[in-house]
Amino acid sequence: MIAYAITDPTTLDFNHLEDDLKRFSSKSSMIVYRDKETPHYENNAKVFLAYAKYFDKVLLHGDYLLASRLKANGIHLTSRQMHDIKKAKALGLFVVMSTHTLEEVKQAEQEGADMVTFSPIFYTPNKGKALGDKVLKELVEVIDIPILALGGILSKDQVDRCRDAGAKGFASIRYFA
Repeated sequence: MIAYAITDPTTLDFNHLEDDLKRFSSKSSMIVYRDKETPHYENNAKVFLAYAKYFDKVLLHGDYLLASRLKANGIHLTSRQMHDIKKAKALGLFVVMSTHTLEEVKQAEQEGADMVTFSPIFYTPNKGKALGDKVLKELVEVIDIPILALGGILSKDQVDRCRDAGAKGFASIRYFA
């Protein structure tokens, strides 16, 4: 099962970057540098990529041109960036697409995304109603693209429920903190 760590300013400290990345790598094989607040994203991304040697795949968030220029393995696009999937693929990037509906998953699959995150599976503050592992199971049965469960995953029990629903993996911020 794929374990995908999503960083944010509450879980990643550049003053202790190597230690944080080692901590993330003890539970995950794939990571994305995500920070929607910093004005220094590009510089931080360079440093992050230089130290993220512990992972099979290292992605950046949102900016596929930057990911290509800095030679990241891939890009994690937001649900509003569906039109960028083909552009990112043309640059040789591995593409993970954030999705929240069956329609978005189908579109991401048609556009050529390598995998999607589907959320929120469990309760997550400020993310709307949890969809639940039953909806995840229903989705997995009708979609071919690999689906990573996302949203409110904090425990091994929740990870197991996602696996049992057929997800290829899970993504989380707080699980890896």
